[in-house]
Amino acid sequence: MFVSAIEKILEDRCTPAVVRAIESGRGSPSTLWDSLADAGFLELLKSEEQGGAGLRLPELFPIIATLGRHAMPLPIAQSIAARALLAQHAATPTGMITLAPACQRIDRRIVCPLTPFGMLADHVLADDEGSLLILPCAIAERTPTGVPHSLNATLEWPDDTLTVRIAGQGVALQAFAAAIHAGLISGALFRIFEMTLQYANDRTQFGKSIGKFQAIQHQISVMAEHVASASMAAEAAFQGDSTLPQLPPSAMAKARTGEAVVLVASIAHAVHGAIGVTEEYDLQLLTRRLHEWRLAHGSEDYWNVVVGRLVLASPLPLITDFIRYTFA
Repeated sequence: MFVSAIEKILEDRCTPAVVRAIESGRGSPSTLWDSLADAGFLELLKSEEQGGAGLRLPELFPIIATLGRHAMPLPIAQSIAARALLAQHAATPTGMITLAPACQRIDRRIVCPLTPFGMLADHVLADDEGSLLILPCAIAERTPTGVPHSLNATLEWPDDTLTVRIAGQGVALQAFAAAIHAGLISGALFRIFEMTLQYANDRTQFGKSIGKFQAIQHQISVMAEHVASASMAAEAAFQGDSTLPQLPPSAMAKARTGEAVVLVASIAHAVHGAIGVTEEYDLQLLTRRLHEWRLAHGSEDYWNVVVGRLVLASPLPLITDFIRYTFA
């Protein structure tokens, strides 16, 4: 029910034209944001007593993947996660909330580097040595990445006098960030696979569709394997009855989906040829977002180290036992 409802909203309000307008700064994000906020999608993980939908993680995954399919240009997934993390606290702010990959203290200043959607967010939720900080972006200095059309930014606050500190949940923030970005990536990967398959069937060369050439078929089959594997890993991060993901499956999911990004994006552009890199064609909207989500909160190299440390710290003798225990 929720998936079909959000799909209808996104088909109408999150078109490629809207994504381009928001990325370029020519269009206001308020229409898209308000349509999802007013429909209650930001409170999906809150209990019904708290005014939410009372969903559990397995029900959230297809919604996050749907956001990825539409190259969502706003921190909707991040705001859903932030509101779940702050569900038991009265300090939940309104507006767009994003999650900081890191929180650095330099003298008295607070710096959150390369924060997803930092150019648009109203607040940033950051892990500060195990505690959560709610940082208002209205007083922050925003430095864009310099990458064309990117909405990421490094944010800097002069001090912490206007922040709200909540003890605990710092580890949960990083696990949630890994899980939601894995879910976003999986949705975008599947949409890119659909576009590539359709183009290969429609584009003709030497009197037949290029999808009938063995070399193209091989590339698309490799793409399909990685898309399926990444989707399975991402979905596994959303298992369980809790509203908060666990670190081991989330770390594995972010690592696996990150590995798939480079290969799937490169094959998609190779099959599409020159048209795939043009601004007018929608493929680049998804592949650019894929590369940003891959790097958000650490690439696969970072999360593979996290997984390795969890394995070494585990009392289980075999890696297969660790995997079975993690996904039990």
